Amino acid sequence: MHGFFASGQCVPAVALREAFEGEAEVMTPDLPMHPKEALAFVRELIDREKPDVVVGNSCGSFYAQMVASALGLPALLGNPHFRMTEFLKARVGAHQYKSPRMDGRQDFVIDEQLIAEFAEMEAHQFLDKRSGEAERNNCSPEGRDRIWGLFGDHDALAHFEPLFLQHYNKSFHFPGAHTPTAEEVKKYYVPLIKELLTY
Repeated sequence: MHGFFASGQCVPAVALREAFEGEAEVMTPDLPMHPKEALAFVRELIDREKPDVVVGNSCGSFYAQMVASALGLPALLGNPHFRMTEFLKARVGAHQYKSPRMDGRQDFVIDEQLIAEFAEMEAHQFLDKRSGEAERNNCSPEGRDRIWGLFGDHDALAHFEPLFLQHYNKSFHFPGAHTPTAEEVKKYYVPLIKELLTY
């Protein structure tokens, strides 16, 4: 799952498809801009396709954490951005996606309504849906070990490893920035994904 400004054709997504060609099917759809729509889209996709592992980067990791935790799936969260409201508030206005989208739309607007939608979702991202209390992957030690974080040492946008480690046990580092290069995806993401596929 790609980051907020990206698409299913972004560099990390293309690199993952190339790395697993002939070994596994890698789905890299364009996510809707609005968070509730995006999460519903991802849930429907997972229900239909039954993936073995979920992978995200940045905002995609924000979604991946929620669905993987709720569904008990293994996941790799690359540079997760758990405070999307902070990210968006500094970027109100008109923008363009950084990679092409399947629907051809490249322009979008960040406004107060979008920020409010993310704020609502943020408030509940680590809650156990059954009890309404702060959860540790539904109190499952296995779940805490099945969602991994991968953090770039030179990430200038998201610094959420401490928050990640409040909920999950395994974090890793790579010597890159917020958006990994194709080479970094193949060198650092792919081996961890292959290990998660054994869970």
